[in-house]
Amino acid sequence: MNPLKAFFATFSTSEVIDKRQKTSLYDIELHTLQGKKLNWEHFKGKYILIVNVASKCGFTSQYKELQTLYDTYKDQLEVIGVPCNQFGHQEPGDASEIAEFCEVNYGVTFTITEKLDVKGSNQHHLYKWLTQARKNGFKNTKVKWNFQKYLVNPDGQLVDYFYSITKPNSRRIVTYFK
Repeated sequence: MNPLKAFFATFSTSEVIDKRQKTSLYDIELHTLQGKKLNWEHFKGKYILIVNVASKCGFTSQYKELQTLYDTYKDQLEVIGVPCNQFGHQEPGDASEIAEFCEVNYGVTFTITEKLDVKGSNQHHLYKWLTQARKNGFKNTKVKWNFQKYLVNPDGQLVDYFYSITKPNSRRIVTYFK
């Protein structure tokens, strides 16, 4: 066998692709709901739970649980809510309406970003990273509905994801912080 072929035969194709194309979460440009560039330095060294959120969804009450999770573990966890209007048009509000809704109804103090597309042809780079193994080095996923959660470890690596039915205070999530 050709020595070069023998060398590459020791790697799976996915390993070679992942190592060449994997990107860092911290290189993705993202803006807060107030239009300020998100400073990823603030999040480094902590877990980050990224959740696509909506104000008119059956899972909207999870805002309260997300806030409680954030308050309980904020020394080791950051929560980032990402408004999305792609599922049943359940987040029709503009930035000020979303901010008011989150503050008045749920007392949200964790970071809320600008409204993004989490799937489709206009999918934001954040969600390309979250859903594509060749970028995140973990797994391919699809965002199924509002309040799907992605967990990034303190080293900036995607380590798990949870569908909408998984509550923020679920043992599956909380176990990472204990």
